[in-house]
Amino acid sequence: MKILVTGICGFVGSTLARALLASAENLQVTGVDNFIRPGSELNRRELAKLGVRIIHADVRSATDFETLPAADYVIDAAANPSVLAGVDGKTSSRQLLEHNLWGTVNILEYCKAHRAGLILLSTSRVYSVPPLAALPVEIHLGAFRPKPGAALPDGLTPAGVSEKFSTAPPISLYGSSKLASETIALEYAATFNFPVWINRCGVLAGAGQFGKADQGIFSFWINAHLRRRPLKYIGFGGGGHQVRDCLHPRDLMPVLLAQMKHRGDDQPRITNLSGGAANSLSLAQLTGWCDAHFGKHAIAGDAHPRPFDIPWMVLDSSSAASAWNWSPQTPVLQVLEEIARHAEQNPDWLEISGS
Repeated sequence: MKILVTGICGFVGSTLARALLASAENLQVTGVDNFIRPGSELNRRELAKLGVRIIHADVRSATDFETLPAADYVIDAAANPSVLAGVDGKTSSRQLLEHNLWGTVNILEYCKAHRAGLILLSTSRVYSVPPLAALPVEIHLGAFRPKPGAALPDGLTPAGVSEKFSTAPPISLYGSSKLASETIALEYAATFNFPVWINRCGVLAGAGQFGKADQGIFSFWINAHLRRRPLKYIGFGGGGHQVRDCLHPRDLMPVLLAQMKHRGDDQPRITNLSGGAANSLSLAQLTGWCDAHFGKHAIAGDAHPRPFDIPWMVLDSSSAASAWNWSPQTPVLQVLEEIARHAEQNPDWLEISGS
């Protein structure tokens, strides 16, 4: 099978490309990337050594797709993944939509032309912000959790946010661009008869991630703590109790391989894939882990919230467990250890990442 990976020289794209080649599934991997992300050239060299053909192309450019080789499946790992994109003054709203929405349309047109299937990597941030921001929480062991006995919104339990949770706006421009991409992808699938799978991922993390404060938070935090760089808890009282779950992207592979092989309409087209409650932690807990490994480091606090901040985001992946017999295989502490080893071996990683 021939696989085309968009954004192949990013952290997720390169990790999946390596996992695909190691899967013993006789896969041929080609990738495209525009190399605008600092550090992506490092992955280009490593993937080239593995025999991956990498083409300089931008998903925003329709003409860049005209000369790409045919593939049986596309894995879309190209996106601007920051929830603050388009509103933080670093990227414009138009640039965000060009990357995350117009790019999806160009990919779908490629799939239509080549009869290729599509796996769209989406995000937990498609879920509605107001009910998540208003979630009744309490602090337990240094982290927020849903308050026991409190009334919770439909589609949310202590196990996390399920696919049934509201996607009503506001969800951020980033989340809206991904949600719109999901809808358009499913319409293309129904109209032009090719398979589309949408996987809503929690926070993806691991060694080699380009860590920045607004994306790649686990890598950024560990690298910055190790280097004694300034760090700050933002919002929610400035105590760092906000919680996210963590998933290594290589743990996506069993589902991706199963989806590419599957024929028929008996499995859900939209699925949450995340570390879940067992692999979640707060920034305060992450700081405690870093303190134990690298020594104490003072963290500043800023109680003022940012747009679209929420206290607790854990995805419920029980649908994936039922449909694909899937569960995350890399415990969060193992992910942190992997990031820490990489940080110790690469003292200039924050500079390479453009942080």
